[in-house]
Amino acid sequence: MTATTQTRPRSARSAVLPTEPVLRRLAVMTALNSFGNGLFFPVSVLYFTRICGIGATQVGFGLTIAGLFGVAAGIPAGRASDRWGSRRVIAVLWLGCGVAMAGYSLVHGYAGFLLAAVCFGALNQAGWGVKGALFADVLPAATRVEARGYLRMVTNASMGLGGGIGAVALQLDTRGAYVALILFDAATFAIPALLVRSLPLNEAATAARGADGKTDTPAESRWRAVRDLPYLTVTMLNAVTMLQFSLLEVGMPLWIAQNTDAPRWTVAMVMIVNCVLVALLQVRATRGVKDVAASVRAMSRAGLLLGAACVVFALSAGLSPIWAVAVLAAGSVIQVFGEVLSSAGGWTLGYELADSRAHGVYQGVFSSGAAAAMMAGPALVTVTAVGHGFAGWAFLAALFAAAGLAVRPAVRWAQRDGEWRGEKASA
Repeated sequence: MTATTQTRPRSARSAVLPTEPVLRRLAVMTALNSFGNGLFFPVSVLYFTRICGIGATQVGFGLTIAGLFGVAAGIPAGRASDRWGSRRVIAVLWLGCGVAMAGYSLVHGYAGFLLAAVCFGALNQAGWGVKGALFADVLPAATRVEARGYLRMVTNASMGLGGGIGAVALQLDTRGAYVALILFDAATFAIPALLVRSLPLNEAATAARGADGKTDTPAESRWRAVRDLPYLTVTMLNAVTMLQFSLLEVGMPLWIAQNTDAPRWTVAMVMIVNCVLVALLQVRATRGVKDVAASVRAMSRAGLLLGAACVVFALSAGLSPIWAVAVLAAGSVIQVFGEVLSSAGGWTLGYELADSRAHGVYQGVFSSGAAAAMMAGPALVTVTAVGHGFAGWAFLAALFAAAGLAVRPAVRWAQRDGEWRGEKASA
């Protein structure tokens, strides 16, 4: 049986896990790690502030510093992936993440927190790009994006389950309860690190690397991603759409609490709507995004939908509680459609416009753009939407729409400049 037939994700319709071995193993690793992250990440700030005695501002500053290290780590990790193989490198990074996560259990002051946060942030973010290269190595191109959609569904469901169980630690509110979550989360990095080495390479990766996954990229391609201006432009536009996650995680709770008469539970409602609809729609969205042309259309529509969601969110101010909840729910639904389309389009463009001989560096660049957006997003959303009301929302709406519409000319530029690529894109 070939790798192509092994990794068709459509069988997930009929089972909790797909029957194909490669995707099934990826799903198990993803579910385990996401469950562990769901246990600890939602309660982490309370652990650092209430148990470790660190100020909230200091925690925020420390996580920002960790984010800077994470952005810087993506590209070197991608180069290491191209040189030594994505399976080896991601295993090392995940083991490092497990050690750094376990280090949180030893934190009693700010210096220890900052050290652990920087180590975890750099290793975890470096793993994002290498994980993209791993998917390129073990999944066939024809089903890669759909498989990522399925794995994202698994991520959402597992994190939601972990978050629900992690709420127990909030009720106990003891160091022992939080440390138990930390150590369990650390284990959910270590176990996938041990399993990932057994994943077989797909036919294209085997031909390029050999069975051991080790090779060296041609000298002219090793660092091309960092000077590939069309690809960097597409990366930047994709990063703009990634601001939507800061909008949901930071902007919406503050907006609902400070600028609307909606009840506080509306914050949870928005998150639940997002998690449920993404789980239901992400795989379906990826099936319509098979090539560059379809990805451009998806990104353009996503930008307009995200812009429309911003306008709807803005309209919730000044309404009665019932109408505010209804408007916020409507905006959440619109945002989800933009989210699943932007994810599917971004994944496809990230692969199709890359030099196939250096997927590690290219995916490192792409993930670093996303990390930069996640780092800058909270401040941007707070200053615009939360700080300036409708005018701020209008700015974000225009930003999302402009980014979506700018993808088409950016991709055309990449195609004109892309004859050297290992897999020439066509639209």
